[in-house]
Amino acid sequence: MSEALPSTGAGSGTRRRISARIGGIAESATLAVDAKAKALKAAGRPVIGFGAGEPDFPTPDYIVEAAVEACRDPRNHRYTPAGGLPELKKAIVDKTLRDSGYTVTPAQVLVTNGGKQAIYEAFATILDPGDEVLLPAPYWTTYPEAIRLAGGVPVEILADETQGYKVTVDQLEAALTDRTKAMLFCSPSNPTGAVDGPEEVEAIGRWLLDQGLWVVTDEIYEHLTYGDTVTTSLPVVVPELADRCIVVNGVAKTYAMTGWRVGWLLGPADVVKAATNLQSHQTSNVNNVAQRAAIAALEGDLTAVAEMREAFDRRRRTMVRMLNEIPGVECPEPTGAFYAYPSVKGVLGREIEGRTASTSAELAEIILEQAEVAVVPGEAFGAPGYLRLSYALGDEDLVEGVARIQKLLG
Repeated sequence: MSEALPSTGAGSGTRRRISARIGGIAESATLAVDAKAKALKAAGRPVIGFGAGEPDFPTPDYIVEAAVEACRDPRNHRYTPAGGLPELKKAIVDKTLRDSGYTVTPAQVLVTNGGKQAIYEAFATILDPGDEVLLPAPYWTTYPEAIRLAGGVPVEILADETQGYKVTVDQLEAALTDRTKAMLFCSPSNPTGAVDGPEEVEAIGRWLLDQGLWVVTDEIYEHLTYGDTVTTSLPVVVPELADRCIVVNGVAKTYAMTGWRVGWLLGPADVVKAATNLQSHQTSNVNNVAQRAAIAALEGDLTAVAEMREAFDRRRRTMVRMLNEIPGVECPEPTGAFYAYPSVKGVLGREIEGRTASTSAELAEIILEQAEVAVVPGEAFGAPGYLRLSYALGDEDLVEGVARIQKLLG
């Protein structure tokens, strides 16, 4: 909490310089690690960064060309509807039916400035102060902050490697109170790469339905699964839940468009209308050129996506194999997204280059300082004792980076 300002005159009292609400927000740990790695590289150090959840591929050419053309069109130089271009809403409706079998209408779509805005607006729309949200951990760093900003209370439920990082209905039941309003569900998962199977998704959905709870389900990694693994959309397997279900998605991960900032939420029409009203005062419309690029992405085929997934799959297997060769490290094989989430509990307490790490945060610091490799500690995801490494980087850097960790911890 920020300190109060000293008195500066009549009536000033001890007013806060920064509000408690904003002062209590934690910095995005993943962005902080990525920024530190980039700063060290700019200073001439050969740092390899595993921090950012960002494909290393360029945005496909046909999408870029659509944006170039959009820049020349005067229609895109002006304000457009706060909730999104009608053409993009239609493309999202068509894409959702094509990829997940979920039928929605344009009135159920809100185009947002990336997935983060969609998540915040979803919670801001359905939560009242003090409402509790069941939050499986490990979780993406933004989830609890978005819940708190919306006045809610995140209730963390740890699912560790012994259960494949997947929360059970029994755990959800044990965390239920009379203040519980919603659950956050993410599959494929950031940070663990775990993917809930159809039966697991249905079991959670049926429980939510029986309890009368809302669910915000993040499907941003839907196209990034490996082997025989498939993703399952919650409102498809439990259609009765659709009236209390908000789906979050976007073009960032699938199409290597992280910097374009186009996401969306799907939900009941009244919720979407309320969230659109909120956005009309927050940001107005999403950048029109980026929206036009997103239309091209969603209406194009998935050839480029398949090529990226093939590369991610190759890197995934290499990373998991190399991490499991390190004494004290246990890395389950992720089946989705582009992250490995190894347990490093067996390394903690061991002397490393004259230092001893008692936490995964301290271990991450040692790895950065001694091996010049940036990883994100489990503390950032509500699960101390782990590290998150993204395999969305070039093959050579990936092998070199993990080899440095092997040498340091071996």
